[in-house]
Amino acid sequence: MRGPDFFIVGAPKCGTTAMNEYLGRHPDIFMATKELHFFGSDLSILSKRSLNVTAYLGMFADARADQRKGEASVWYLYSRRAATEIKAFRPDALIIIMLRNPIDMIYSQHSQFLYNGNEDIKDFRAAIAAESERKRGRRMPKTVRFREGLYYRDTARFTPQVERYFDVFGRDGVHIVIYDDFKRDAHETYRTTLRFLGVKDSVRCEFNVVNSNRYVRSLTVRDLLGRPPRVVRGAARSLLPQMARRWLRRSLTQSLTDVNVVHSTRPPMDLALRRQLQFEFASEVERLSKLLQRDLSHWTTY
Repeated sequence: MRGPDFFIVGAPKCGTTAMNEYLGRHPDIFMATKELHFFGSDLSILSKRSLNVTAYLGMFADARADQRKGEASVWYLYSRRAATEIKAFRPDALIIIMLRNPIDMIYSQHSQFLYNGNEDIKDFRAAIAAESERKRGRRMPKTVRFREGLYYRDTARFTPQVERYFDVFGRDGVHIVIYDDFKRDAHETYRTTLRFLGVKDSVRCEFNVVNSNRYVRSLTVRDLLGRPPRVVRGAARSLLPQMARRWLRRSLTQSLTDVNVVHSTRPPMDLALRRQLQFEFASEVERLSKLLQRDLSHWTTY
């Protein structure tokens, strides 16, 4: 059984979920379940995955023989090892990298982590100020799933991350998508990506909004749903059969989650903080511009 032909390797909050879904609608492309994170042995998130090679390849079992097969895991880009591990697994793999203004990326990432339980500091300024302590193992949320993701600035320093993939796969084997282009003209960005993958670029696609911003009303309710108290779990085991427990927990969790989630536009970042981050990221954006041979200085201009 053959594994994937191409990988969307990140970055997070840069349109990867939308691209994954749009590509999966193409008749000549099969996309596996998103965020498998089979590669990247240096990432803590990998230790929480239980896929072996057989199970990983099984994720592509439903693909037709004539389809291109893809996999999207957004922390492959940040990983220092994923590029070489993917190369060893599939030497001729094609790589798609999606990038965004790093300041907007980490602001969106913070919001996503608040939603999924990886973050417990609600104020964005305070969360990025806690990075140095967190690197020393302090102030980590009890519900943290991926500690490296909380090193916000590091995750958004794209230049060395992209360089790794250029070095391993060559520039011709890597397709860069800038979020600004994707947002402005999804149709053309999609078409150029299809051409990179070598499939028909004339297929029609509906570019609906995917993965809109979400908030939780209560972090406490979110955490309780993720990790019910031991006394509650013990009572359920004593009173209910296993199948009933599963059904009840799934139903109750979904109902309470729906009530606790709000879909709304993210408020603008504090202007003073944005300018501080623009100053901090100016040299990084300049290096990235040179690497990609594209002027991205508007990301840090104010």
